[in-house]
Amino acid sequence: MHRSKFDPQKHHRRSIRVKGFDYSSEGAYFVTIVTQGRVCLFGEIIGGEMHLNNYSQIVQKWWIEIPNHFPNVDLGAFVIMPNHIHGIIFITTERRGEVISPRDSPRDDPNSNNLDPHIDTSMNLGGETPPPHKPTLGQIVAYFKYQSTKEMNRIETKNAITQFWQRNYYEHIIRNERDLQRVTDYIHANPLRWDEDDENLVRAG
Repeated sequence: MHRSKFDPQKHHRRSIRVKGFDYSSEGAYFVTIVTQGRVCLFGEIIGGEMHLNNYSQIVQKWWIEIPNHFPNVDLGAFVIMPNHIHGIIFITTERRGEVISPRDSPRDDPNSNNLDPHIDTSMNLGGETPPPHKPTLGQIVAYFKYQSTKEMNRIETKNAITQFWQRNYYEHIIRNERDLQRVTDYIHANPLRWDEDDENLVRAG
């Protein structure tokens, strides 16, 4: 089913953050995170369905863990593709309890080179510390990338991959309910559209 009219080039294949936008503000954000070199690390698509491997199960685990770490974050539609993920992140005003720990900071791992150059590095990374209930989108993405990389490297004993993810990430600020539905449809249809995906290095045509 190809209901989605969402244009990935127009809406989210951009690495530049909106100048002056408060990425800790309440709202919905469509995020795409791509593997380093667009290498297909997370399994394969067979018959329009994604078949997960050990790496992608770790990725799924740490994505689901995001709201447990950030008490005012909820998650929407999410999909793991062979070399990238799409997901919707909601930053809300509601809080469920605090579990933020200094040891979870990417700063504490000298081997981590997964820090995004566009993230707000003020939380546990030096500089002024914002209120814990107002993480930025960049801090949320950095936490996910750091934790998933750390665990994926634990199962790679012979040829450790120090950087699973591209340093950047792509985002689209979801403006309204219609936009949210369009993005949600796009995410759900993504495995069916793999042959047309810009991240598919061997796509047809």
